[in-house]
Amino acid sequence: MLPLLQVSHLDREFDYLVPPELAEAAQPGVRVRVRFSGRLVDGYLLERLPRTEHEGRLAPLVRVISPLPVLTPAVLRLVTEVAARYAGTRADVLRLAIPPRHARVEKALLEQDPVEAAPPAPPDGALTEYAHGAQFAAAAVGGRSPRAIWQALPGEAWAVRLAELAATVVASGRTALLIVPDQADLDRLAAACADLDPAVLAAGLGPSARYRRWLLARLGRARVVIGTRSAAFAPLPDLGLVALWDDGDESLVEPRAPYPHTREVLALRAHQESAALVIGGFARTPESQALVDAGWAAEITAPRELVRQRSPRIVGVADSDTALARDPLARSARLPAAAFAAARAALDADRPVLVQVPRRGYAPALSCERCRTPARCRRCHGPLEQASGRVLRCRWCAQVDAAYRCPTCGGTTMRAVIVGAMRTAEELGRAFPGAVVTTSGGESVLTETAAGRRIVVATPGAEPVVEGGYGAALLLDGWLLLGRADLRAGEETLRRWMNATALVAADGTVVCGADAGIPAVQALIRWDAAGFAASELAERAEVGFPPATHLAALDGVEADVRALADAAALPDGAEVLGPVDLPPGVRVPGVPDDGPPPCRLLVRVARRDGRALARALFLAQVGRSLRREGDPVRIQIDPLRIG
Repeated sequence: MLPLLQVSHLDREFDYLVPPELAEAAQPGVRVRVRFSGRLVDGYLLERLPRTEHEGRLAPLVRVISPLPVLTPAVLRLVTEVAARYAGTRADVLRLAIPPRHARVEKALLEQDPVEAAPPAPPDGALTEYAHGAQFAAAAVGGRSPRAIWQALPGEAWAVRLAELAATVVASGRTALLIVPDQADLDRLAAACADLDPAVLAAGLGPSARYRRWLLARLGRARVVIGTRSAAFAPLPDLGLVALWDDGDESLVEPRAPYPHTREVLALRAHQESAALVIGGFARTPESQALVDAGWAAEITAPRELVRQRSPRIVGVADSDTALARDPLARSARLPAAAFAAARAALDADRPVLVQVPRRGYAPALSCERCRTPARCRRCHGPLEQASGRVLRCRWCAQVDAAYRCPTCGGTTMRAVIVGAMRTAEELGRAFPGAVVTTSGGESVLTETAAGRRIVVATPGAEPVVEGGYGAALLLDGWLLLGRADLRAGEETLRRWMNATALVAADGTVVCGADAGIPAVQALIRWDAAGFAASELAERAEVGFPPATHLAALDGVEADVRALADAAALPDGAEVLGPVDLPPGVRVPGVPDDGPPPCRLLVRVARRDGRALARALFLAQVGRSLRREGDPVRIQIDPLRIG
């Protein structure tokens, strides 16, 4: 029996006696309640054995909460693997994988006679416009477990393509699991999959509705499950297809321990259950590119001629004072002249215009005053901040640099890249009289909007869909996105730009507010996410950051963080960076707010030693838990945000 306990040193099986009255109900996978250290705790029965190696008296099971086995062998294997990958406990992963029980829902569903749904007719083809797309679908139907990274065309109806893949697999008698980052994407996918009658799993559902749909999958009454990150653990029998859309979205990282990334969970699951795996998106992450470079996954891409046909016209312009001075109305709207002209042309044609503006609140970063190259540490390539005078200090490893020179132009003067006032709907309304101006972002996100003479101002990820596509898109404040003190600034900026560009009609125009010579802008113009991801991967390999290496972030009080790192039997060649203070306002679970400020220490190892690093840190955490030493330390393996 595995009890659901918080402490790491109790992440192991315990033997209990099964009373005769519970013998029939107590089957592997059921929820049980036992007495542990004088209190009642919940857990899962993992296995029934004829004898025990325990020499003392066994405590009996107190209760079988439900006779329905909810922890299947496949889910247990996945939970165990995810816990080992992320230095966590199985109890923590099980809380993510299996929703709380609702007895009334379970009873009603078990009493219903299952309805045999007719298998859907297989579609004419899935991903047929892409090189190797048809071969991937054929291999998935044939049970050959193909794995692929799909580069979607501009304007692609990606939800329809995923639905076609799922229908193809379901028609062959197997099941499909489709995961997206957020509710807006889930709504699009649910509409595309309507004929498949999918079980939709999302955080926005009420507890009873979520448990009911989860049970439909567990009982084999739903052949297709679609959902957000927690649906990655949905217990589908005979899994044939696992699909993930837009794996670069930070919503796919679980904010609760052990902080797994959905991409890694699905890759592990596809491998364990011999299912086909496709990771799709308009952009591509270096992690996905690493799978391609390693030969673990193939590429599904479209011919360049088709890419050119589907792409809108994309130009890059720097929003310099000189460019703004060319047009007084453009200056009043804080738009480069080219962006102003593109918007005016689209509105004159009675077509909508999308204006993407960055979110507020990015931390200031330093860059060269002459060429705007971000200031990076010579030791670890982390972002530099001003310590005093001209002395700079790394935010990741605390290395001090008193004589920093820009590696691009040799400049010695740095400037702060600070987020200015966002372009407001009122300013755009004054610049374009007669146009309807709407906003999307924050707590008011639009999923769709009407066509016509209108301007939609949206933050990244909140861009609504317009039937027929936008006539123009203005991607503003490129420097504010690219200049962030973040290892993933370029990758994330390109992903946001490509997602917005994909909403523009093929005969429309996209104006990117950044210099056309910047690699991210060039990748956008060429629609070459694969090339940019390969370049990012090569650069990270050169400076030793994920996914070229594995990295663990230890967060907590400095004394506890150092104690954990010292106690861990780290792999040979492990490099310790820091510690440095966490940004103001960042809390670490379990660390008192009135104590010393939390800090972060990084441990870096070669890619082959990732599992050994996680194991070493977990065992060190177990030792501290047994001795009840200090405050908790949060462990994150390969976190999205390093500093």
